[in-house]
Amino acid sequence: MSNQTCTECGAEINLTDDVVLNEILPCPECGVELEIVDLDPLTLALAPEVEEDWGE
Repeated sequence: MSNQTCTECGAEINLTDDVVLNEILPCPECGVELEIVDLDPLTLALAPEVEEDWGE
């Protein structure tokens, strides 16, 4: 288990050891979506907004 900090509100987030790269997690305090952008070291960033699918 690892503790990380929300990049938006600073809340502590407890992560399990089975998280995967590019996984999207909601912050339990402010609800913003965070993306795991690196596993070594474990790094969180704001998840990108959902965009229109240009392929359709």
